[in-house]
Amino acid sequence: MHNGLTGISECSQRQQLRCFSLRGFKSLNKLSRARQSRRGFTVLELLVTFVIIGTLMGLILPAISSAREVARQLQCKNQLKQIGLALHSYHDTNNCMPPGWQWEASKQSAYSWAVTLLPYLEQRAIYDQVNRNQILSHLLNQSARSTSIVNFLCPSDITDPTFMLFKENELAGSVTMSPLLELPTANYMGVFGTIEPDDEIPAPLGDGAFLESRPVRFAELGRGLSNTIIVGERTMAKVPSTWLGVESSGEDAACRLVGMAMTTPNCNSCDECEFSSRHPGGANFLWADGRVSMLSENMNSSNYQQMARRAIKY
Repeated sequence: MHNGLTGISECSQRQQLRCFSLRGFKSLNKLSRARQSRRGFTVLELLVTFVIIGTLMGLILPAISSAREVARQLQCKNQLKQIGLALHSYHDTNNCMPPGWQWEASKQSAYSWAVTLLPYLEQRAIYDQVNRNQILSHLLNQSARSTSIVNFLCPSDITDPTFMLFKENELAGSVTMSPLLELPTANYMGVFGTIEPDDEIPAPLGDGAFLESRPVRFAELGRGLSNTIIVGERTMAKVPSTWLGVESSGEDAACRLVGMAMTTPNCNSCDECEFSSRHPGGANFLWADGRVSMLSENMNSSNYQQMARRAIKY
């Protein structure tokens, strides 16, 4: 009996040891898995991750930027298209386009061609704020001087709502600048032609569609409506321009309302009265037939000039 009990006791002890061994193995296995689950990224893995993210960003961001510029170009073209429709409506009513600028009685202030288009651009309220019988600095024109109109702003350009017009320096080499008045900014200028409008006051007779104090009829466009540009873009960096008007003593006064097509669009070293844009490759123009297209900055200058003239020049 004693030996039998001893055998049972020894067997029981061996079973307990096996149980303890199994429990210990399971505990160690769980601990090992817990340690493995807590393992972080290595430096190499982090570097590879950063490289992949950087590569993806390098591919995605230019595509996003390009898509945004395409959208801005479409908006710019649509705004020029609306100006074209307004010009045609004005011409249907008055049998001519508006003059590039018109002076009030004292000849101190000139009002832009764009002012007369406001009722045709659903901007009657702003049009009613402009008193063209008074000088620009008159209290009656205060509200208009601070009004920015999105129809005249290219979404691709970096613009301020208004800019300060300074007095033209009378003395050669003078660095003093006397502020005249603050004006609302615009990017779309009437085509004066191939002659600089700021050569003298009064301005020389331009060979384009928008002249000083003189309206032009579609019938005068000898190359045809589909072959004549009448409105184009200019960046604020070139020279801040306006839809409202200017003072006769202002710096580059007429150039704030109209532009010239002498060299090519986007010519950085050219006169400030040239047309320009922030669109890559060229600038948008409105043709007399109402369509809008981009003219390349690499186009032939002679062809560019022909497009800007009312009549054919041989």
